[in-house]
Amino acid sequence: MKRSQFVDQLSYGKISRRDAIRGAAAFGVSFALMPRSGQAAEPLTCMEWAGYDAPAYFDPFMKKYGKAPNFSIFSGEEEALAKVRAGFAADVMHPCNYSVGRFIEAGLTLPIDTGKLSNWKDVFEPLKTADGVVKNGEVVMVPADWGNSSIAYRPDLVGDYFKDGESWKIFYDDAFAGKVSMLDDPLAMVIGAMVNGAKYDASINMMGAELEAAKEMGQKVVNNSRFLWTNSTEMQQALASGEIVAAYGWNDVARNLAAQGIPVAYAKPKEGYFTWFCGISLLKTGKADPALAYDFIDAWLSPETGKMLIEGSGYGHANTRSFAASDPAAIKAMGITDPVEHMKSAILFRTQTNDVVVAQTAVWEELKAMKL
Repeated sequence: MKRSQFVDQLSYGKISRRDAIRGAAAFGVSFALMPRSGQAAEPLTCMEWAGYDAPAYFDPFMKKYGKAPNFSIFSGEEEALAKVRAGFAADVMHPCNYSVGRFIEAGLTLPIDTGKLSNWKDVFEPLKTADGVVKNGEVVMVPADWGNSSIAYRPDLVGDYFKDGESWKIFYDDAFAGKVSMLDDPLAMVIGAMVNGAKYDASINMMGAELEAAKEMGQKVVNNSRFLWTNSTEMQQALASGEIVAAYGWNDVARNLAAQGIPVAYAKPKEGYFTWFCGISLLKTGKADPALAYDFIDAWLSPETGKMLIEGSGYGHANTRSFAASDPAAIKAMGITDPVEHMKSAILFRTQTNDVVVAQTAVWEELKAMKL
């Protein structure tokens, strides 16, 4: 792929946020890959999302050690958890705040000594103590990348539906059957409960009778969705063509469609919109020198990594200096000009226990099997 083709595809939302950095690394960064003296006998092994294995994400690590770690790519945290439980030896992994608890429950994580991280002092204060970062007084995940989850919609196609305020209700309204797309996730049942007046904190861990009561709204969103998306690119293309008029989406959706000249809005629903963040955790199963793991984490926290993340994919970064170093136009397009205030107003995804995840996933799969 030529550089111009990469830029075109990024602008038109035809590649994922993971692929964006892979492409940026390929076209804008060069690295020395020869081993250097003093390198540990056991290489660092990282469990990572596809695309985040691009060296541009951990440039300081590359400069120090001369070669990338070994990577095991996963498509979701449950897959990664199963692999580690089965005996795979990894030193670090990249969970999100709402899933790291599953690794803690399984006894697979180690506490992180933030005194060994030169960039920790520059992490946004709200993130240092956020749910999923600290457990029993110990840091168990270092926050790195973060963004929003809300409604991306076509104002030219929804008419005056939101005249009384933007709302998640559009996914559960039969008037939009076949014209919306929800993320393929049990979270859709939690959002349905919020539409009916419940608060997120009271719904995220629902089980038993509460979960049974949520099935009606869950079935509505399953039936009304033209498709339940797992691929963000597919969803964005459907919004662009008008096949759907609204979708659950991350904050890069509005930026990508606007770049095409397509009318798009990114909602602040009256029930609330969400913020997620992911980061790096230490695993007990690794065999590499712990110093390698700390250098890798510190590289991810660097403002250089954050600048690339903000400008290349439209997502936030944990380091305050990343925002100071980034193009103001990219920050504006991301829709987050004041990260601290933003994190105060959004709903932060919470950690769920294993029992809750299993129960809600079972019901969600049941509802999908019953799709009309």
